[in-house]
Amino acid sequence: MSETRDESVAAALPTAPAARLLPHRVTWQRLVVVPGVLVALLLATWLSYTHADLDPVSRSALGGGNVWLRFSGHVRLTVISTVFALAITVPLGILLTRPGARRAAPLLTACANIWRATPAIGLLALLVIWLGAGEWAALAGITLYAVLPVLSGTVARLKADEPTPLEGLAVVPLVLAGARTALVLNVGTATLATFVGGGGLGDLMATGITEQRMPVLVLGCVLTVALALFVDWLASIAELLLRPRGPEAGR
Repeated sequence: MSETRDESVAAALPTAPAARLLPHRVTWQRLVVVPGVLVALLLATWLSYTHADLDPVSRSALGGGNVWLRFSGHVRLTVISTVFALAITVPLGILLTRPGARRAAPLLTACANIWRATPAIGLLALLVIWLGAGEWAALAGITLYAVLPVLSGTVARLKADEPTPLEGLAVVPLVLAGARTALVLNVGTATLATFVGGGGLGDLMATGITEQRMPVLVLGCVLTVALALFVDWLASIAELLLRPRGPEAGR
């Protein structure tokens, strides 16, 4: 009877791989706190600008749908560059962890460390010489600046999960983790698109600096920070909900 009881207890306990793959529970705090803070921040910003006495230059920069145009352009730059970065990094990361290509991993790590020290504005300037000013140069620069950091993270995660079969839904955590990293990184880098004619919230910041209009500069900064926090929160929730719940998910 003792052996039967021990066997039943052992069967009830999750195995090590299963326990490792079980996602954390999505609590109400995760769902409410960050959106609540962002709503309060944006509402306070809207109320302050509604009652502010803006001069004609500030009203021209913030009126006529300019804020929405810059914000939507920033979101477009972030999303498209993230899709491009994931399309490059996930297949390449999987390839670099295969037996025939593992020798290239140390070289990749060295390149990633050098790449992180490269100023993004310098990369954008070089791309303007090649592609010309505009949104395509901005997208290319934002994508390239995100590729190596996301790729190095993908390779490290694959090495950590090497015993797990990489097939089916087992690739989902890689895509989600890479998307979260790329989204937050690209929201910040996209502010530099203004210097190559790519638009985005960087236009508001540049106008605020060049025209010495603090309300325009502050609004651009607030919207950028709010967008970065929102996409990080959204990606974290997606990562918890869509992560495979057991080793059978990868089959």
